[in-house]
Amino acid sequence: MSITRIEVGPRMSQAVIHGDTVYLAGQVAAAPEGASVGEQTRQILEQIDALLAKAGTDKSKLLSATIYLTDIGTFPEMNAKWDAWVVPGATPARATVEAALAARVYKVEIAVIAAL
Repeated sequence: MSITRIEVGPRMSQAVIHGDTVYLAGQVAAAPEGASVGEQTRQILEQIDALLAKAGTDKSKLLSATIYLTDIGTFPEMNAKWDAWVVPGATPARATVEAALAARVYKVEIAVIAAL
């Protein structure tokens, strides 16, 4: 079975397709400086949409999502953006955890897995 990589970098690929499954790397906001959790979440969801489109799928085919928040107290703010974005009736399995991220400027990181 072939493997296709999208936006390949020296450390990781932003997306990997294997069989009928698309795995996205954890996504963080492109412009995080001074952005709220809601704004960072909005940016990330746009990036996820773009990567899924490059892979030939979309958010209606999400299987799983893992969301990392630096402050679990911002859970409602993140969820407001998530709930407005996710396809009703096609919600993925999901986990949300509080964690330190790679740089202090990031408040949210989201990784998803989708079907083609």
